[in-house]
Amino acid sequence: MNLSLTPQLEIFIRECAESGDYNNASEVVRDAIRLFKRTAEERNIKLQQLRAAIAEGDAAISRGESHVFNSEEELDNFFEQL
Repeated sequence: MNLSLTPQLEIFIRECAESGDYNNASEVVRDAIRLFKRTAEERNIKLQQLRAAIAEGDAAISRGESHVFNSEEELDNFFEQL
């Protein structure tokens, strides 16, 4: 696989490899991809949780388990009672 990088990224990768934290540029790129993959997986999990919470909220509204607040004061009172 061939990749095209900006000169700034090439410099950054080279600096990381030369810092001693990595043996070579390939290790830097592999580590970056692992981090990107983990971040994407975490984002997908959070998105799934958000979608489930929205579905749960929609279902509660459909069952009539909701309250309409007509003023900021009503909303404040609601949260004070929690």
